Amino acid sequence: MKRALVTGGSGGIGAAVCRRLARDGYHVIVHGNRNAGAAAALAAEITAAGGSAAAVAFDVTDAAAAGAALAALLAEGTIQIVVNNAGIHDDAVFPAMNAEQWNSVIDVSLHGFFNVTQPLLLPMLRTRWGRIVNVTSVAALAGNRGQVNYAAAKGALHAATKSLALEVASRGVTVNAVAPGIIATGMSEATFDKEAIARLVPMQRAGTPAEVADLIGFLCSDQAGYITGQVVSINGGII
Repeated sequence: MKRALVTGGSGGIGAAVCRRLARDGYHVIVHGNRNAGAAAALAAEITAAGGSAAAVAFDVTDAAAAGAALAALLAEGTIQIVVNNAGIHDDAVFPAMNAEQWNSVIDVSLHGFFNVTQPLLLPMLRTRWGRIVNVTSVAALAGNRGQVNYAAAKGALHAATKSLALEVASRGVTVNAVAPGIIATGMSEATFDKEAIARLVPMQRAGTPAEVADLIGFLCSDQAGYITGQVVSINGGII
């Protein structure tokens, strides 16, 4: 059974991805940090439903802590699917943005990608099969007021996705990014009301976490073995 790690697996999109990958027959490692209890509860839910899952807790911005946790996971077997979903918002217009807001968002999305993916890559390459999916944002494609830090972090992930895809393509490992638009999660519901969604989204509704998870599930499948280095946006027609 292939093993999949989903960072930020206790959040709205992350939880949907974990459930989808479990239904697809993978052993899912649900990652959490501040929401470690929710990650453990989700792993228990998946197991109770007949799937295979476990939970892990560490701070993706702490290289030493991440390395230790990942070493323990690798001692149990190779992780062949990595979904880098962990990310945070700390919004402010750029003239009012402080260094902590800039650095914290970059740390989680970009440095977290390195701290998690790099230690797992060589074992994955040895199996000659792997899937890496980086969850980014439409903000990295179209920009968004008040999110220069977030757009910068996610845009950097787009560039990293394309470069890493070239490095590992010959070993049967694909690397892609999924860039959601407005998705119905607790985070977006606090930002976008129905009128704003109708104005911004041609489909006039928010997407669902399950719809994002279905796209990620496909990119993690054997059927997507010839898709790599791509940024696939799921946004209801915004761009």
